Amino acid sequence: MLLLYLYQYFYYYYLASCAKFHSEFVAEDGNEKFWQFVDTVKELTVYKNGGTSVRSYYNLILKKAGQFLTHLQVNLLRFALSLRTYSPAVAASQQIARMRRYTMPSTIFKCQDVQHKKKKRRINSNVRRPKPCLYKTDHRYPGRNVSDVPVVVLYAEIGTRKFSAFHTLLSERAEAGSLIYVLRHFDPQPHKVLLSGYAVELAIKSTEYRAVDDTQVKGRFTPSTHVIGLPFGRISSHPELQGGLGELRKHLVESSDDMAPLKVWELQDLSFQAAAKILSVPKFDALKLMRDLSQDFPSKARLTLILMDTSLTAGSSSLQRLSETLGLHPGDAALFINGQNIDLDTHTPFSILDMLRGEARVLEGLHNLGVTGEHQGKMLRLPVGVVEDSYALDIRHPAIMWMNDIESDPMYRGWPSGVQELLRSTFPGVIRQIRRNFFNLVLFLDPAHQQTVELVKLSELFYKHMIPLRIGFIFVVNTEEEVDGFTDVGVAFYRLLSYIAEEYDLSQALTSMYSKIRVGESLSVDTITAFLKRKFPKANAGRILGLDSEYDERRQAGPRFYQESGLGALPVALFNGVPLDPGEMDPEELETLLLQRIMDATNVFQRAAFMGQLTEASDVEDYLMEQPHVVLRINPLVLSTERRYLDFTASPGEPPHRPAVASLHRLSLVAAVTKVGDEDGMSGVTTWIVGDLETEAGQRLLAGALKHRKSPGVRVGVIDNPGSSRSGLEDTRVYRALWSALLTQKNKVALEFTQTLLKGATQDLLKGGAKMKDLLLQVTSGQRHGMDADAFEKRFNTMEGGFLRSLQLFCRDVLKLGAGQRAVVANGRVSSRPEGDGRSVVGGTHTLGVLHLSPRDGEVVFEAVVVVDPLSREAQKLSSLLMVLSQVVNLELQVFMNCRAKLSEMPLKSFYRLVLEADVNFLANDTMSPGPTARFSQLPESPLLTLNMITPDGWMVEAVSSPHDLDNIHLQEVNAVVRAEYELEHLLLEGHCFDLTTGQPPRGLQFTLGTGQRPLRQDTIVMANLGYFQLKANPGAWILKLRKGRSEDIYQILTHDGTDSPDDAGDVVVTLNSFQSKIIKVRVQKKADKMNEDLLSESVESRGLWDSIASITGGSSRPSDAEKKEDVLNIFSVASGHLYERFLRIMMLSVLRHTKTPVKFWFLKNFLSPSFKESIPHLAEEYGFQYELVHYKWPRWLHQQTEKQRLIWGYKILFLDVLFPLAVDKIIFVDADQIVRADLKELRDLPLDGAPYGYTPFCESRREMDGYRFWKSGYWASHLGHRKYHISALYVVDLKKFRKIAAGDRLRGQYQALSQDPNSLSNLDQDLPNNMIHQVAIKSLPQEWLWCETWCDDASKGNAKTIDLCNNPRTKEPKLTAAARIVPEWVEYDNDIKRLLRRIQDGRGGDDEGPTPTATATPEPEPQPGEPPRREGRPTLSHPML
Repeated sequence: MLLLYLYQYFYYYYLASCAKFHSEFVAEDGNEKFWQFVDTVKELTVYKNGGTSVRSYYNLILKKAGQFLTHLQVNLLRFALSLRTYSPAVAASQQIARMRRYTMPSTIFKCQDVQHKKKKRRINSNVRRPKPCLYKTDHRYPGRNVSDVPVVVLYAEIGTRKFSAFHTLLSERAEAGSLIYVLRHFDPQPHKVLLSGYAVELAIKSTEYRAVDDTQVKGRFTPSTHVIGLPFGRISSHPELQGGLGELRKHLVESSDDMAPLKVWELQDLSFQAAAKILSVPKFDALKLMRDLSQDFPSKARLTLILMDTSLTAGSSSLQRLSETLGLHPGDAALFINGQNIDLDTHTPFSILDMLRGEARVLEGLHNLGVTGEHQGKMLRLPVGVVEDSYALDIRHPAIMWMNDIESDPMYRGWPSGVQELLRSTFPGVIRQIRRNFFNLVLFLDPAHQQTVELVKLSELFYKHMIPLRIGFIFVVNTEEEVDGFTDVGVAFYRLLSYIAEEYDLSQALTSMYSKIRVGESLSVDTITAFLKRKFPKANAGRILGLDSEYDERRQAGPRFYQESGLGALPVALFNGVPLDPGEMDPEELETLLLQRIMDATNVFQRAAFMGQLTEASDVEDYLMEQPHVVLRINPLVLSTERRYLDFTASPGEPPHRPAVASLHRLSLVAAVTKVGDEDGMSGVTTWIVGDLETEAGQRLLAGALKHRKSPGVRVGVIDNPGSSRSGLEDTRVYRALWSALLTQKNKVALEFTQTLLKGATQDLLKGGAKMKDLLLQVTSGQRHGMDADAFEKRFNTMEGGFLRSLQLFCRDVLKLGAGQRAVVANGRVSSRPEGDGRSVVGGTHTLGVLHLSPRDGEVVFEAVVVVDPLSREAQKLSSLLMVLSQVVNLELQVFMNCRAKLSEMPLKSFYRLVLEADVNFLANDTMSPGPTARFSQLPESPLLTLNMITPDGWMVEAVSSPHDLDNIHLQEVNAVVRAEYELEHLLLEGHCFDLTTGQPPRGLQFTLGTGQRPLRQDTIVMANLGYFQLKANPGAWILKLRKGRSEDIYQILTHDGTDSPDDAGDVVVTLNSFQSKIIKVRVQKKADKMNEDLLSESVESRGLWDSIASITGGSSRPSDAEKKEDVLNIFSVASGHLYERFLRIMMLSVLRHTKTPVKFWFLKNFLSPSFKESIPHLAEEYGFQYELVHYKWPRWLHQQTEKQRLIWGYKILFLDVLFPLAVDKIIFVDADQIVRADLKELRDLPLDGAPYGYTPFCESRREMDGYRFWKSGYWASHLGHRKYHISALYVVDLKKFRKIAAGDRLRGQYQALSQDPNSLSNLDQDLPNNMIHQVAIKSLPQEWLWCETWCDDASKGNAKTIDLCNNPRTKEPKLTAAARIVPEWVEYDNDIKRLLRRIQDGRGGDDEGPTPTATATPEPEPQPGEPPRREGRPTLSHPML
């Protein structure tokens, strides 16, 4: 069994029954509710102090909160309390309170600091002090809106008597307007708590090479409980049976074949069999079974082998339609809640809670209006998002005549073709020349137009200067079948162009035809025929230009494409499909505009390449044209983002004779809107048809609207907008007839009359001079319902012209239409100039629900749709998540089993637990449970397991207590319950920084994070990749600044987004008060006198950087920069697991024994065990070295690795430019399993000949290993050429050069592209630099610097300066055995360190329970002003870690 706990490192007391957490939940519904809740619970702790149980007190506060919350919101509050959602918000107030101890104005005080009888005197005497700093998240009492009064900040625990007294007094003063009252939470007894909202994975490790430490873990442990059902823990109390019981236990463990591998034929349909098993149980047990199968699959794989109904696999074709709609492939997963896609990679329980709260507000509103069930779903599916305003036209059309093709034309053959070239650093403003069609210009031109000459010549300019722009043309010419090129200039141009393009090429044809035409002139038939005779004297002009031309095949395609596209007047230009505005078509400005568009589009492509959306295998044109804003027709009526709405609240009635135009908009033109639908007056859609109804176009528009009026709940109104040529009543006969019929006849009769009136035959009679009185009998003779002819005739003859004039004014001043202009007003939205064919797209819905869980009746319903493979990592998470969510909200759930077919390997190789609860749990004695934990039971004992924490992106977690090797858990060898404690050490502040002048990230720029009294707590360096940076901090208010030195000297912060201070504020204040990630955006600019300065220049580093670093020698004198850089040998290494930490200690000792230079070790803290972190200070003191633990969170945008070993490899190579401070010139990486026999100072001082790093090539002297040298054939042989393949066990990095050439950014860019393929980068840490050897040079170190028995012969061992214990693929010898055999001094080093560790153990009093947690119940005191920042490890260097 394994138990795992995750504690909070933040110091405060969390108790779910504390009202402060409830108040934060209520505050999200408004400040007024917050203060109402505070008034309700201001003395509630009297119940707790009176002996009420914790459970009862918890329920009491929930009851109080229920006065301001609905039943659904109370359930969400319970969920939020179980997540400890508001712990960071309270902790932030605690940090601000501690920070104020140094600059505490007397207007800020804690309730505990003031006696009750002195509170008035204390407040009165301090309201004249300086105003404190306020934050966006502060709770300000809703008193009078005043600003020139004192601000009083009260730190208190709400619900206490002391708080009640202060609150009453301060609220009275705030209501009177004499002060501003702000409340911040405060708790005098902070404490650690257990967290939830994360997951734990036990992954099965390969045992090909034994990597387990043989050092026994001592201690008093609880024996394991059961093996195959037998309670050995209980039986072991009989000592006389110990020997036999041990043998029996071993036999049972070895004979239990629960982990036996499945045969290939058994694997093929495993996913379908799991789905069948899940669907075979009662539906309320299905999620639980999915959870059990997926989370414990390695031990339950055989339980899924059942006889399966073949209809399940046959039904997958139906599921395929749904998957295609969602863009999913077999095995992919998706979660939709109320139609919103919940990205499983980015969403956390905390973000899902926020989403549920937002949805609850909408659903409860709909529920209260009676919109439930099916109608609720339809309402939620209505599009409400902002419409994209820059629509693009799909340019994948055969009618486009392309002048060039970047990807295939020979002139671009020398350009690189890789997508990753987008991420290569260039000078600002340089356009990358890549052999891909990233940028496309399509010109729609009339050959005879004057502006065409300039546009063609501009295209020629781009073409000749080899701008990476693919240029295409659509020539819009006459489309008639029989047309003579000798009379039509457009047709002549097209036919001659086709002739030249066929004989030569299009670029030559265009440039030559327009070469003699000056700007301002236009093309003519004479110009074309003269050009033909001059250039092609032997050509038959009649055959080329005449009626029977052979070069006329595709002439109509271009104009047809132009007409279908819906584009405006010629000329028109499309850049990557997006039309340019007519004002941008000036040829003098177009060149600059297109170059800027290319630069802007480059940034978009860079992001897509970095995020893995655009890969080497992608067709760039298809990628562009499959974006959501690309359409087949640019229809401004449909795609316009302009929204103008009118108010439809009036009923049909008598028309106003002379209404004021200003009132028409408010009344919605009551007289002009008449229902033409059912008699009940309930209409979901109201449409007005506006136009000149005396014209054919206006009548056709109205007739088309009436065709669609048969849909239920639709009504149609009509407004006459006379054209400028009409005058007098006689010109309004049609509209007066329509209006008279609508006012005097029943709906059906009026409708039939209107439809008959609009027919062509009737209009012919009117045009022939027929009177309406005579026409009425002819029109109505065929109707089934008779008309009231007298009423109609009376209304028709007495209608005044003033009414018609009011309609004309309404169209002009309210609808903003010109005389005679047509429009459709649908439900108040005004759409003018309708044109083209009206088309409707009807979409169906899929009802293929494999697993359907019905909701409870009478409650608000959340709709959840899940697509998942039951044997996938997503199923491990989703199964538990959905079980919890179904307890929190009323869930209607549909689960579609998206199974993978023909599996060839085990789909899951790990055990998984999601730590998440729907509510706070209590024990049997009504006290609160300690908190949620991850518990693994009934695990198989044979596999070797490694523990991985899967936490939200913004969490920085570390192991703090466990005597066991959490990287190598072998339950066969552990007669105990394995326990581990982790702590959430920090929250992550992430950001992106850009230079406003260049638009590029300022590489090497440094930021610091701290407080006013301690400005340098953490610092970081900006990457070139997306301008990314990260800083770690705890909840609270922090100040972000440029680091003193070159960063502050050269740059200044101009604006920032996502912060808690105004954009133009001098100090950038960032408040961390949530478990969710905090991401900010900072824009900087070089100072006016520093525009030519380079931040990463080779000049001497600014002393500002060294001013924050303590003297290496420990003395007060400060040596020169050069002396400092020679004094320290910086060694970097990574280790995980007790065995490799044992190797690491030995490597460290071997380094120290062979150098006289002071050594500083840099260790990646992410993977170190608690025991190593506890022992390292003792080793540093004993052996006299410095060390620093660096902690860096894998960026969210960089492709994640799921295996711990590959994650460690990534950390070795991907973040070298940001892990270490700029003051470190060179760093040497040494593998943990290496033994050093020489002074590494010699390696540090070795010249790298301009390369950023130096590696040792793989040895090739041991001939019997030739068959294992994979780099000697295949891809590596062709890629490397004459270069060698280098090993990553030892390398030296020139960090200045590394940063100067943006090597880190290039490596990350290449990694992002290659890592999308799971079969690439098999050995990530060495494959990546060897793959990039042509872009980032490698200095090959002398072979003596790394000797490895696997690859090097015995003769070369005597010259070895380091010995690496690399694995031997032929013998697979365990490392411990190989170490003692290969390196004689290894045993001596090992024994030396063991003696030291025993002394340390004895000094701790023989505590066998392993290291204790590093956190204590007492907050870390703030340093006094001038005290250097605290570090982890010996504070010999005070530079804060990244």
